[in-house]
Amino acid sequence: MDKSVPGGWRRCSFAADAAEDPLEGTAPQAARWLLVEHPGPWPPQALTALPADVTDALADWEGRVVLVRRPGRERHSTPRRWFRVDATPGQESVRTGTYRLASELVAAVDTPGERYPGPLVLVCTHGKHDTCCAVRGRAVVAALAAADPEPVWECSHIGGCRFAPAVVLLPHGYALGRLDPQRAPAALAAYRAGRLDPAAVRGRSALPPAVQAAQHHARLATGATGVDDLRLVDVVRDDLPDGGTDWHVELADPGCSVLVRERYVDTGRPLTCAATAPGRTRVFDVRKLSTGRVRR
Repeated sequence: MDKSVPGGWRRCSFAADAAEDPLEGTAPQAARWLLVEHPGPWPPQALTALPADVTDALADWEGRVVLVRRPGRERHSTPRRWFRVDATPGQESVRTGTYRLASELVAAVDTPGERYPGPLVLVCTHGKHDTCCAVRGRAVVAALAAADPEPVWECSHIGGCRFAPAVVLLPHGYALGRLDPQRAPAALAAYRAGRLDPAAVRGRSALPPAVQAAQHHARLATGATGVDDLRLVDVVRDDLPDGGTDWHVELADPGCSVLVRERYVDTGRPLTCAATAPGRTRVFDVRKLSTGRVRR
């Protein structure tokens, strides 16, 4: 497999694997998601596949809009599906409906829709945005669809290409990274049972990056694997004189207090396959962690 890109750089996910870039704190931020079935092809900026007036209207909605399609290359007839997801902790829900004309999507952000009972699993396969998503995402989505097809959808870019395959578990909004076709079905089965594999979790989309990172380290310290474990109680930001930032995060069920320090690292390499210059990445270092009862 060719792991290089023009300019001599390695493909972004292979380079990130080699550098052991930390996953935690990298989930795309969104408390709400709108998934729009669209068979493609998807241009590099996927939403431009929709009419401009529809894209402009959806841009005013406070949430993340992504295109989805069933695995495979066949074109799907109308009507097509949309899903509106609330990933807010404690309010998780999925509503769904159908549309025939793209103009009908504008109403989808407010239409009650029907309750969708099961989970949804998004796997980014948006190769025109980043090659690694196509190379690694398609193998994982095929494995997931073979094991449990109903919840599985390919999706357009969601962020974190260097952690490809980029996977999102909805309605909770947990982003996963670095799954392979062998581990992916087990991750989906665990989510259906209300559990997570902390080693694959990048974070929960409805939470700030520092809280995502704090939850990750709290899971490792406490052994908590439940999707609703480690509820956020409080977070306090402390800007330091040297330009760094400390985040004091209080979690409950089980109780855990975590202090993480945010800093940026020059990687010396591009962070996506499409980038042409080295980038910086944000990391969170654990400064202090204690378990037990916290204030609520």
